[in-house]
Amino acid sequence: MKPLCMLPEVLLLCSLLLPACPLNPSDPNVCSRWESYSVTKQEALLTPHDEPYKEDCDDPRSRFRCTRHKISYRVTYRVGVQTEYRKRAHCCHGYYESRGLCVPQCAQECVHGRCLSPDRCQCAPNWRGHDCSSVCSDLLWGPNCSQRCECRNGGQCDPLTGHCSCTPGYTGLLCEGSCRPGTYGQGCLRQCRCQNRARCDSVTGACDCINGTTGGLCEHHCPESEGERKCGPPCPCQNGGSCQSGGGPCLCPAGWTGAVCTLPCPHDRFGVNCSQHCHCHNGGQCDPITGKCSCAVGYTGVRCQEDCPFGRYGPNCSRTCDCLNQAKCMPDGACLCESGYQGGRCESRLCQDWLFGHQCDRQCACHLTHTQSCHPMSGECSCQPGWSGPLCNQSCPQGTYGAGCLSRCLCLNGGSCEPESGRCLCAPGFTDKHCSALCPAWSYGLNCSSRCQCVNAIFCSAIDGSCQCETGWTGSDCSVPCPDGQWGPGCNSTCQCANGARCNRFNGTCTCLPGWQGRQCDQPCPEHRYGQDCSGYCDCEHALWCHPSTGKCHCAPGWTGRRCDRTCDPGRWGQNCALWCRCLNGVPHCHPENGTCLCPPGYMGPSCGHSCPPGSWGPNCIHRCACENGGTCLPSTGSCQCAQGWTGTYCTQRNGSTGISPAPPADGGSLGAITGIIVLLSVLVILLAAFICFRYKYRGKSNRIPAVTYTPATSVSNGEYAVPGEGGGHTW
Repeated sequence: MKPLCMLPEVLLLCSLLLPACPLNPSDPNVCSRWESYSVTKQEALLTPHDEPYKEDCDDPRSRFRCTRHKISYRVTYRVGVQTEYRKRAHCCHGYYESRGLCVPQCAQECVHGRCLSPDRCQCAPNWRGHDCSSVCSDLLWGPNCSQRCECRNGGQCDPLTGHCSCTPGYTGLLCEGSCRPGTYGQGCLRQCRCQNRARCDSVTGACDCINGTTGGLCEHHCPESEGERKCGPPCPCQNGGSCQSGGGPCLCPAGWTGAVCTLPCPHDRFGVNCSQHCHCHNGGQCDPITGKCSCAVGYTGVRCQEDCPFGRYGPNCSRTCDCLNQAKCMPDGACLCESGYQGGRCESRLCQDWLFGHQCDRQCACHLTHTQSCHPMSGECSCQPGWSGPLCNQSCPQGTYGAGCLSRCLCLNGGSCEPESGRCLCAPGFTDKHCSALCPAWSYGLNCSSRCQCVNAIFCSAIDGSCQCETGWTGSDCSVPCPDGQWGPGCNSTCQCANGARCNRFNGTCTCLPGWQGRQCDQPCPEHRYGQDCSGYCDCEHALWCHPSTGKCHCAPGWTGRRCDRTCDPGRWGQNCALWCRCLNGVPHCHPENGTCLCPPGYMGPSCGHSCPPGSWGPNCIHRCACENGGTCLPSTGSCQCAQGWTGTYCTQRNGSTGISPAPPADGGSLGAITGIIVLLSVLVILLAAFICFRYKYRGKSNRIPAVTYTPATSVSNGEYAVPGEGGGHTW
């Protein structure tokens, strides 16, 4: 059991041995104050020394050597104590340090909860009271929750004391009384602002406008219409709040809350809906809109966490102390003199100038030009602003200025400060008290004294005046538009437009020429479309293609007209009907597409200049002659001319002669006529018999002999040619 008993001592020892964690200045609950401390320094002093020596006298007749004196200086050292100042971090009032953090401190321990902020507990569920020690419900209080809460109108009892906390709109020991007219809110401490005799809601402060007025404060009179006053839908929101379209509580601006925006944020809250927490210390007041801290006298910093630095006092440390001789400046500017000084500003020394000591019998060794005074007790040099060192013979180190070089320069962005006053000498391009702001627009350089020469620029450099051009412009003064093919800021982007498209120098978009489309104008118009954005429709009939830009029809060979809907005129052919037909043998025109001649029966060749060779006939000599037994056919009609001794359509019948021409008739026309009739009948009988034999003989040779059809027409049509003969024509 003994080791267990020693456990608390061991933990305490371990905690004491842990190294202290420095406080983080960014912690919102860390404050700082200036403190003085003494520094021991070794000071160099020049001590005069009277050293006698002998040399020959000026009188050459003297036998004695003369004694003379000279003053030499010896460097001696002394240890001096100098008071300096430094800023020390500590936890702000209401907070204490724990493991390097500043945590809130509650005077009473939060029994069942945690300390949320100084002296404010956040209780666990089902626990109440300032220290979260009571389990009493809202209706009971006292020891063992034996007392019944008598608070009225929604007021709640303190579980320990029974004191009533009234809801807004009510007051009294038991919350039994309503707010008097003209007041509202928690404790009835808020003053109503309603105008034009409007009634004020004691809970929210909302104004109930009478007929004819409107607005959050009933400050507006409604317009008159037909003798009666008519108003639009009322909006009860105050202090810049706005009504929601679907009803519900008002949308309050930053710094206000409540149903109609009549309640300002609590002292430690700010922003929209008072949702953000303020961190103002040392009595600083939080702006309910921005959260900016307004510091009490004697404090400064974003959170009022810093004491005024040495030599400053007043609201936000804005005033400079006029205390002299290292006197301490109080928050109200009063001077607390050190020993050896007196006066309202501690300006009077007890000793005469440049003397010090209890008897005022010692001489100050300070550098007179840069010394304000020397301490009447210790002889310590009090340097003029901008100088330092034991003898005030050293200028302030870089980054410091003022009395004792204790003030830190607040010059930003490369600025330097004057060692005496701390006034910032800003680098080119910067201005204001601490060189924290850029030069105003369109000015630049040292002291912002130069004017920018930009034309189409977004801004110019506050340092050297160089122009930042707007999109689509370039050049030293941004007066030159982007060259072709370039676009964007600084014209640094390359256009991607194709086929001669125009590129927008501001955004790089392509404007296509007629006949092209696509983001980069790299796609031709689809078939049957043309023009700007391919919005036109080609109205062509027999065309090879439609011009993508103009929509003009490019006709196929043999066609003409705006829409390519007419064939070439007779005698013309080819592309655009530009060629003349060159046909012979009476052929008037040629094929309009390819210029080939439509030859009449009996001729062939491109120009119909050749007769059919033996054995062929018809148009372009495409038919084979069917004549036999040495018969020849006419090239135009295909009719057979039989050799001697043969007759018939195809010269397949003998005519019975011996080859000797018959003698002419002896006499008379009647005899000749009769003879002719007899011969004709004989020929007909022979032809009929020959035809029957021919059909029987050539029945199996149908694929060699062309088929024969009979048509009553005798004209040529569609490539069919009529052969004159008896009883009709033969079409092949």
